[in-house]
Amino acid sequence: MSESTSQPSQPTRDHEPASAAPAALAALRKELVELLRGEHAHAGFEAAVRDVPPGLRGATPDGVAHSLWQLLEHLRLALWDILEFSRDPAHVSPPWPDGYWPAGGAEPPDEAAWDSAVAAFRVDLEAFERLVSDPSSDLFMPFPHGKGQTLLREVMLAADHNSYHVGQLIGLRRLLGDWPPASQ
Repeated sequence: MSESTSQPSQPTRDHEPASAAPAALAALRKELVELLRGEHAHAGFEAAVRDVPPGLRGATPDGVAHSLWQLLEHLRLALWDILEFSRDPAHVSPPWPDGYWPAGGAEPPDEAAWDSAVAAFRVDLEAFERLVSDPSSDLFMPFPHGKGQTLLREVMLAADHNSYHVGQLIGLRRLLGDWPPASQ
């Protein structure tokens, strides 16, 4: 008597579950991009950084740990790190926690720093969206250079982190009397 050669459903070559239909994976990718962008249950990054007066960017009211500038730079640095970890096995993350916060205090170093940080965040967010949208990017396979992390986990981590700190930006703008923005 020979042994049966049939086996239960195995992961496909790219480790996405064989039972996951291509349409379902495409829908998941679309939802992950929307999650990264935010703006469904609350204001998103663009609204949070729109028209912040330069004089408020370094303000820290009593009892508040970080300025708007520090929060923006933290968002930028963390997103960059999560993105690079997700796409570059040779990436080395900055030291925790100092490498995830701007050096130099509450004030932006110059007038252009705010706009540069906003632009860099946008570039990395768009790169993350492209990575997640790419059907050749495996959402479920653990990274060989990690400790079990997957692209799915990293995109959810980035979205969660962004959401938390965007809320802090808005809360701080409220404390500073600058929310909602005049242009809204």
